[in-house]
Amino acid sequence: MKKVNLTKFLAYVCIACLSFSLIGCGNQPKSSPPKVEPLKTLRITYVKSPLNIPSIVDKNLETVKKSFAKNNIAVTFPDINSGAKQTEALAAGSLDICSALGGTSAILAASNGVDIKIIGIYSRAPKAFNLMAKDPAIKSAADLKGKKVAGPKGTILHQILIAALDKNGLKATDVELISMGIPASVTAMLNGNVDVALVAGADVLRAEKAGAHIIANGEGLVDATIVIATSGKFLKEHPDAVKQFLAAHKENIEYMNKNKDSAFAYTATETGLQPSDVEIMAPWYNFTPTISDKDIEELVKTQDFLLKTNLQKNKINISNLIVKL
Repeated sequence: MKKVNLTKFLAYVCIACLSFSLIGCGNQPKSSPPKVEPLKTLRITYVKSPLNIPSIVDKNLETVKKSFAKNNIAVTFPDINSGAKQTEALAAGSLDICSALGGTSAILAASNGVDIKIIGIYSRAPKAFNLMAKDPAIKSAADLKGKKVAGPKGTILHQILIAALDKNGLKATDVELISMGIPASVTAMLNGNVDVALVAGADVLRAEKAGAHIIANGEGLVDATIVIATSGKFLKEHPDAVKQFLAAHKENIEYMNKNKDSAFAYTATETGLQPSDVEIMAPWYNFTPTISDKDIEELVKTQDFLLKTNLQKNKINISNLIVKL
């Protein structure tokens, strides 16, 4: 009788055990991804300023609401104007889509770890964002050295101020920037408490009618990009809902383009402007929602501004924010 080589025997045993182990593993059921609950309510911000005509059209025609009613999905429109508060709500899961969010706010949120994706452009409006003064001696941004400027920090208007100063060989430290909201800034400028106000939308006409004049705007400096955004999580779980919203948004833009009189009338009623004022201001805005290469370049410029002014600490890859649907 032959002696069994103990080493070979043990090797055969190990191979057999390993084979049975692999077979057993292969038969284990694969874990399925977490189940996504059907969407019952969609929460989209309503922002009418500076002159968001498509959103105002939607409020009157209920285009988005009617579209989702076909899917038995209710739509609510939280009135949140602050970009920071919009991104906070998005991060907390109490908001699904930011319909009109400043590019600055989107980038700052992403740099602070918020799961945010830019899915469209709401508007580009360099002529709608202005530096204004009442003092006739202040004719351009070149005259701003040593002046007091009032306006919201960390916004498109702030970015335009820095770009205008830079174009004229001045630094941010050459002016005193006092942070306050747009209406309060206009009042402070008209009362002589500050020299210059950062002004957008309907407040531009209000300031002009009160004797102020424009000394600079975003033309040739900043496109003043407002974006449409959602969270990466919501986009992953409900891509069809996001596409459906964008389709309804485009319907509102088409209505605005084909029915200017009624669109302007809706906007005048909502903002307190005269229809003639809306007609003057409407051409300042480009509402094409498609994200272009130039839009991405503008967002890169926006990040450069935020980093330069120390408003943003962590540099991000802007391309990672963009989702073209």
